[in-house]
Amino acid sequence: LIDMVKRSGLRGRGGAGFPAGVKWGYMPKGPGIQKFVAVNTDEGEPGTFKDREIVERDPHQVIEGVIIAAYAVGASRAYVYIRGEFFLGVKRWIKAIADAYEYGFLGRNILGSGFDLDMSVHRGAGAYICGEETAMLESLEGKRGNPRLKPPYPAQVGLFSLPTLVHNIETLACIPHILQRGPEWFAGIGTAESKGPKIFSVSGHVNRPGNYELPLGVTLREIIYEHAGGIRGGRELKAVIPGGASTPMLTASQIDVPMAYETLKAAGSELGTGAILVLDETTCMVETARRLTKFFAHESCGRCTPCRIGSQRLYETLNRIESGQGTMDDIDRAVELARGIDGITFCPMGAMLVNPARSAIQYFR
Repeated sequence: LIDMVKRSGLRGRGGAGFPAGVKWGYMPKGPGIQKFVAVNTDEGEPGTFKDREIVERDPHQVIEGVIIAAYAVGASRAYVYIRGEFFLGVKRWIKAIADAYEYGFLGRNILGSGFDLDMSVHRGAGAYICGEETAMLESLEGKRGNPRLKPPYPAQVGLFSLPTLVHNIETLACIPHILQRGPEWFAGIGTAESKGPKIFSVSGHVNRPGNYELPLGVTLREIIYEHAGGIRGGRELKAVIPGGASTPMLTASQIDVPMAYETLKAAGSELGTGAILVLDETTCMVETARRLTKFFAHESCGRCTPCRIGSQRLYETLNRIESGQGTMDDIDRAVELARGIDGITFCPMGAMLVNPARSAIQYFR
């Protein structure tokens, strides 16, 4: 099973894009070691709404993916972590898990295989930082959702200090299809480094916002103008945030870029969660950067100074510019603040929080 997932080329769909099969291979081998699977349904990033719809529409394929993953790595317990505000998603998870127990797909001696797996769902309190895997584990343990220092990684020291496989639910939803159709089928979709289909959450100034499942490598232009129906009101495109609010924006001249890990990185952005925020010509880029920075400043866990204080100072600077009291020095100050936050925070959120302001200044100084 681990070899099949490796051959499929499946990469994590939660934002980091780490190869799923490699992550499975990191889990310790052998009997007598208690192991867990942790399912990430936190999804707190502005513009990202794919996981919510998967859970609300078809949680069963995710449960099947969890069972297969747990069997492959030898885990006997699975925990689902879901964003506290997703009330319908919580209800759907509870019902789907109860159904799986009723039909013998969860519990003791599943289908006479000798394999045991218990699964339960747990609500978070709506903290964006708990989408980061180690902060999620802290929250699952009943503690404040602060990220942990890595290494050690969760595959070695995870939930309750035991080996834990952490996955986003879109990743797990792919597993049954890889097994059913074969890893070669999955690897035949997409690009050289980005395999399989991907759900793109499209929002903003488009005629048909929503979730679109398309092969990785499809261009931004095709997603916006063919699938999402083009720009609302016939206006011109100004900018696009291609991978969720934490990824650097691109300009209208860059929308022929294929939506894949390697191509977006070469273009100066990231695939992230595949959440595409479309901004038309009427958009104020200062207000866009200010509003997104306010979100990240509010969601900082406060553990490290560059994020806790730097995010507030960056927001205050953008607020000053937006209110008409800014100077040209404030733009340079925002760039300097971004440089002083990125790369030196305790977790990756530092790099994320500066991307809206830094890329807005880069293209629309």
